[in-house]
Amino acid sequence: MPQYPNRQFLDFEQPIKTLYEEIEKLKQTAEKSKIDMSDSIQKLENAIIEKRREITASLTPWQRVQLSRHPDRPYTHKYIEKMLTNYVELHGDRNFRDDKAMIGGFAQLDGETVMVVGQQKGINTKMRQQRNFGMANPEGYRKALRLMKLAEKFNKPVITFIDTPGAYPGLEAEERGQGEAIARNIYEMIRLKVPVICVIIGEGASGGALGIGVGDKILMMENTWYTVISPESCSSILWRSWDKKEVAAEQLRLTSLDMKGFGLVDEIVPEPIGGAHWDYNQAASLLKKSISNALALVRDVDPELRIQQRIEKFGKMGFWDELPVERAEAQ
Repeated sequence: MPQYPNRQFLDFEQPIKTLYEEIEKLKQTAEKSKIDMSDSIQKLENAIIEKRREITASLTPWQRVQLSRHPDRPYTHKYIEKMLTNYVELHGDRNFRDDKAMIGGFAQLDGETVMVVGQQKGINTKMRQQRNFGMANPEGYRKALRLMKLAEKFNKPVITFIDTPGAYPGLEAEERGQGEAIARNIYEMIRLKVPVICVIIGEGASGGALGIGVGDKILMMENTWYTVISPESCSSILWRSWDKKEVAAEQLRLTSLDMKGFGLVDEIVPEPIGGAHWDYNQAASLLKKSISNALALVRDVDPELRIQQRIEKFGKMGFWDELPVERAEAQ
């Protein structure tokens, strides 16, 4: 992960930045005066850890949204690098072109060959433009489906990493069948005979997330969100302004705790203190353990039973209340 001073800080992380600045001043003083400042520096480093713990303990839904978008947060490529070996990226949908917002290929997880598919945002401005900020076009979802069907052909598990602000909403995407591509993926993923583990590692917005989000086990990292619309877009629709995005984030009930409570995800994956962007190795280690455990639970299930369980799992999602006739008429 980036080291200070290249590290970026969100507004509510400013107290941590202040502590880092104090450490830098002490280091400069020690270098000039040749005085040992190691004890004072160690105290400040411990204070940083405590401040990270304090901030994490009282995050609002909007702050979790901000953490999920943190510029230093690890993306799909970073998790592949830290968790998997012998990764061979595969390209193209065999129809239109290669969508760089969607990546995937064969890799090994502790010696077991798996197919990994995920959205990639890019780590700097140029790469974010090339990756279209993680917003896949129809060819991206068709590439993902091609790779998942390839995994089924060779009887290999599928692991998907979800991190997108949504499918690309441009005119050209609609012309090439964005809605159909996502719907086709949902339909086909329900019917895959191999184990499918889906992980929300950042943003999980709308159909863009669902296009690679149907599986036997759905995992969600602690500081991520998953809902039908972003808080900003929700605010702009309901209040004609982005100013109510914090309210929208709270009302959408989009956090990992909310999703677990609703039964929409199976497990919340803990993150390092302060968020995944503070320790890539620890974040990857925690996620790898959860994925391995999830795979162990579904690996030996009969394929036909697996499909039936998947249908039942997603079929019973959602709930509602029906008012008695008398109360409904009164209202």
